[in-house]
Amino acid sequence: MSHSPPPGTPKARIPGPQQPPPPYPRIRAGLWQRCLGGGLALWSLTAWVTYETRNTMLLPTLILLGSFLVPVVFVLWAYERHGRALGVSAILGCFLTGGTLGVLGASLMEPYLLHPSPGLFAGVGLIEEAAKLAALVFVLRRQPYLRGPRAGLVLGAAVGFGFAALEGAGYALDVAASAQGIDLRTLLETEILRGVLAPFGHGLWTAIAGGVLLSRRRLNGDFRLAAPVLGTYLGVSLLHALGDATHGLAIWMVARLTGPGPQERLFAQAYLVRPNVEQEHLFTLFSVGGLALVALAGVGWARSLARRDPSWRGTP
Repeated sequence: MSHSPPPGTPKARIPGPQQPPPPYPRIRAGLWQRCLGGGLALWSLTAWVTYETRNTMLLPTLILLGSFLVPVVFVLWAYERHGRALGVSAILGCFLTGGTLGVLGASLMEPYLLHPSPGLFAGVGLIEEAAKLAALVFVLRRQPYLRGPRAGLVLGAAVGFGFAALEGAGYALDVAASAQGIDLRTLLETEILRGVLAPFGHGLWTAIAGGVLLSRRRLNGDFRLAAPVLGTYLGVSLLHALGDATHGLAIWMVARLTGPGPQERLFAQAYLVRPNVEQEHLFTLFSVGGLALVALAGVGWARSLARRDPSWRGTP
């Protein structure tokens, strides 16, 4: 004879399938702004303490803060605005794993494929953009649902900013060491310059390439090396090469306009011998103007890709 439980007794819960975790953690709006403000304060404090104490133990902290601050802030901004549905794991994987693999791949290829020549910057652009795209494909190979221009722009930017952060740390460490010891002033100048240029460099170029690549990804997850993908890769490699060569091209143009003629030695060694006031002004105009043109071309290209994806419009 069965006995029914007294009234008010809670019923036993029948085991069932576990509910999937939410696709993203609840992050309050404006996290990227707080990280930018707090990161700048910490970097400035670290720079001041390092300068006052000359404590070389602080150099890794200074280099990592300066190299990762802007890339991390822009990845957080992209996640907040357009990447919540993609998931934190995908974005973090692209930033950390994709960025690291891109740096390693480029470092392995460049010593064997590049030699001093007029096409050096073009070779750097082709190799580094190929390495970042290959890293993006590797990270997303088991996530076939990640496709479309929007996913490609956000995840490609994550790979590019991861690459930029690691490359920036390497450059900062390289310029900090000199025959006279630690050159703190050059280190700080390098980190500030690369931080200002970071949003218009690797992150932007790989976002464009990733947007086109994932917009043509098949439903089964296979990547298609279609003509638009190849054309976009060549286009962002050209932007990369122009961005890297702007400094040398500005020197070459100044020498051409104010000197007896083209001076290839100045272009190769990237310096002007005792420039006068006119040459200094022209160099600033050509170098800053060239970087601005490359940046505007990249931003305009990325915006045109975003407009093609209906899900991009109206995203909070």
